[in-house]
Amino acid sequence: MLTTDLALFVRVAEAGSISAAATELDMTPASASAAIKRLEKQLGSPLFIRTTRSLRLSHAGERYLGHCREALSALELGRMALSSERGTVEGTLRISVSSDFGRNIFLPWLDELMEQHPGLEVQLELGDKVSSLFRSNIDVALRYGMPQDSEAVAFSLGHLSRQLAASPRYLAREGTPTTPAELAAHQCLLYKRADKTHDLWHFFSGNEEHKVRVSGRRSCNDAEIARRWAVAGLGLVYKSRLDLAADLLDGRLVPLLPDYGTEPLELYLLCPGRAQVTPAVLALRDMLRTRVAERLAMLDNSMTAGPPPENAATDEGWG
Repeated sequence: MLTTDLALFVRVAEAGSISAAATELDMTPASASAAIKRLEKQLGSPLFIRTTRSLRLSHAGERYLGHCREALSALELGRMALSSERGTVEGTLRISVSSDFGRNIFLPWLDELMEQHPGLEVQLELGDKVSSLFRSNIDVALRYGMPQDSEAVAFSLGHLSRQLAASPRYLAREGTPTTPAELAAHQCLLYKRADKTHDLWHFFSGNEEHKVRVSGRRSCNDAEIARRWAVAGLGLVYKSRLDLAADLLDGRLVPLLPDYGTEPLELYLLCPGRAQVTPAVLALRDMLRTRVAERLAMLDNSMTAGPPPENAATDEGWG
C-alpha cells in the first residue's frame, strides 16, 4: 500500500473532491480516482459514498481516516528524526499563526527562512481561533500569552506589551485621550480571542493599575480587522506593539497615553512535544527571535526620536 495513496485518501476526505485533491497533489483526476479505487480494493471496503453531485466518507472511510493520519504523521516524524540527526533543515513544517501577525509580519520572515533552506516545505494555517495543539494537525504554533497545553514545548520569542493607538484622522475628529478614564467617551475597536471579547483594557501608572471597560460600535473575531479599522480612522485599537509596529513607524497610527504602562505580552513558539522540535523548528525559532528584537528596537528608536512628520503617511484606505 503506497504512502502516496494514503496521503491522497486524506486529502480527498478533507477536500470532499477527488479533482480538488488531485490538483493539490499534482495528479490527474483519472489517476487519483484510480488510486482511490486501488486502495478500496486492497481494504475490501468502499471508503466513499459517491453520488452524481457529492462525495462523502463511508462509515469505513471515517474509521480509516484517523488511522491514515496517524500513520502519515508517524512516517513524517521518522523522517524528521533522521533529518534531525543530520542537522538538516528540510521536510514539511505545519505552522499555525494568528491572522494579523501572520499576514503582515510573519510572511516575509517565513520567505526568508525558506530561501535559506530550499529543502523546507511549509503548510501555513492563519486564524485567531486558539485550539489545542494536540487536537490540531500542526507541528508548531505562534501564540501570544502563556500556553494552555501544559505538555507543550514553549520557546519565548520576545517580551512585548500592548499599545493603545489611533489614526491621525480619528484624533483630529474626536480628540486625543490623556487618561484611561477618557476612553469611555471614545469608539474602541474590539476583537475576540478564545471566544472572549477583549474589552477590559489595563493601564499602569507607578504602582496604580487602571482597569477600563471599553465599548464601541465595531467588534470582530479577527484581530487584523480591528487594526485595519483603526488605520481607517474608525476608533482606538489596543493590541500587541509588534502587530502595530509598521503602522506606528509609518505614521498611520499614533501611540496614545505615553505616560501609562500597558499590559505585558509574551510571544511563544509552541510545539506539541519534543518529537516536533526538529532542526527546522529551531531554525524558525532563532530567526523569529532575531527579527522580533529588530522590529521592537526599530519601534523604540522611532518613538524616542519623536513622531513622524505630518506628511509622512496618510491613513487613507485599509493600510
